[in-house]
Amino acid sequence: MTFQGKYINLFTDFGFKRVFGEEANKDILMDFLNQVLPTEYSIHDLHFSKNEHLGQTIENRKAVFDIYCISSKGEHFIVELQKARQDYFKDRSVYYASFPIQEMAQKGRKDGLDWNYQLSPIFTVGILNFAFKEGKENVDKLYHHVQLKDQDCQVFYDKLHFIYLELAKFNKPLEQCKSHFERWLWVFKNLPNLEEIPADLQEAVFTKLFKISEVAKFNAKEQEAYKTSLKHLWDLTNVVDTAFKDGETTGFEKGEAVGFEKGETAGQQLVLQIIRLYQQKNSLEEIAQKTNKSLAFVKQLLSEAGLLD
Repeated sequence: MTFQGKYINLFTDFGFKRVFGEEANKDILMDFLNQVLPTEYSIHDLHFSKNEHLGQTIENRKAVFDIYCISSKGEHFIVELQKARQDYFKDRSVYYASFPIQEMAQKGRKDGLDWNYQLSPIFTVGILNFAFKEGKENVDKLYHHVQLKDQDCQVFYDKLHFIYLELAKFNKPLEQCKSHFERWLWVFKNLPNLEEIPADLQEAVFTKLFKISEVAKFNAKEQEAYKTSLKHLWDLTNVVDTAFKDGETTGFEKGEAVGFEKGETAGQQLVLQIIRLYQQKNSLEEIAQKTNKSLAFVKQLLSEAGLLD
């Protein structure tokens, strides 16, 4: 197996945890989190906690977080990388958020019998390499901050936060990235395709990120771990592509919207690519050629998206 690119792929488990999950690199994690968190929760220091939690009874499922850390002010952060959509993803996010709550409850009871149920803020940050099924009409909205709200859309509870980044929707070239946040998104999407640090990314945090991401500098054990992790990513990508093709075929046979019922989960990136190409004034023929899809497929997809009459 050969590597693709000079720098690590952040969508691999190994790459994500090497860059964001090590004590020596926590400044990189803090810089990234401070771009996605509400400003009042800006992080100045943090420490990593164990990323595996077991339920209180044997019947409870085990939860394994990609990264679990706690800020110096006591906020708890679960940071998850999700490479493909799965059923009940939001349910899983809520379930994972329950583990820090249980942990705080146990600690409170150990510290004193009169624990008053006070909890620290909990953030679940999901970095998603797909787009949510709902909300397809807004292809540019990729940042979501979710809280518990009442019937008047007022925040009912301000200590539970779910933040999601739909990276599949981000397609800006680097020269059009106007903020540090957008440059972070660009790095996530493009790091493994680069051969050198772009001039627009000479900030200290990115310089360090590039340095620790050079595959050639890994030792033998790290090289092997990365190869395995990269293979898992390629296998997943292949499964996703195959699932979409199966869904597309089934969709045409049943008259469904180009296989959305079975294929959209796996083919969302292709759908978004076609919509972006159309918005960039490509002709239908050019879109079909660039995506290796039939003209009929492109026309039907854009019609279902409400972009063609």
